[in-house]
Amino acid sequence: MNEQAFGKSAFFRVCAAILLGMLVQPAFGQTEAMRARLHESIVAASGSQLEIVNIKPTPLGTIYEVELNTGELLYADASGEYLFAGDLYQTTPDGLLNMSAATRQQATLRKISAVPDAEAIIFEPEGEVKATLTVFTDVDCTYCRQLHNEREQLHDFGIRIRYLAYPRGGENADSYQKMISVWCSEDRHRSLTQAKNGQNLPGRECQTPVLTHYDLGNQLGIQGTPALIFPDGRLIPGYMEAPRLAAMLGIE
Repeated sequence: MNEQAFGKSAFFRVCAAILLGMLVQPAFGQTEAMRARLHESIVAASGSQLEIVNIKPTPLGTIYEVELNTGELLYADASGEYLFAGDLYQTTPDGLLNMSAATRQQATLRKISAVPDAEAIIFEPEGEVKATLTVFTDVDCTYCRQLHNEREQLHDFGIRIRYLAYPRGGENADSYQKMISVWCSEDRHRSLTQAKNGQNLPGRECQTPVLTHYDLGNQLGIQGTPALIFPDGRLIPGYMEAPRLAAMLGIE
């Protein structure tokens, strides 16, 4: 390449970079300005209880998707003066596509991934791990016990079970102190199994993540147990038999 051609090439690259900066900067500025307007409106309306976690444009152009710290999704117009709740659907040849569901799954996955494994009670299969199933559980829940009794079948499918605590009713639940004792145990696996078998555990006290898990479950919209979080962020409420779970996880 001669010097003149190189000079033109460099010139065009610089121009392209400047143009890109001109295009991106206003969009970024508009988003930040809108975030500020929405934040002010939402905080004022909710008494400082709600915060914006994320805001992003939708295919509608003048409508933005707003994710709150409660896990809820709202939609706002470009002025930031009007908000509405509900799911956004796109019509496709195959039917209605729920575009809000993808955001919820991503948010759920992000929050679940942020929980350290040290806070969970994990039952590992002996062989290859093909999928991890995060389960919000209550030791007094009948269907939680039934799912736990199928852990060997789940392990045969290569499913790793990652338990988080969800005493239904929080601190007022009959199971709350039992779950504290489980998480404070030196052998959490054994204590969890004993509690789910209805055995009495020695009372223990320590710092636990039980209420933190419970609050997280509420943010994700969990209302009962077991609540199953799939690796893609899908939230599936209720008990399912091991073979059906494996099929839904794409495991043969």
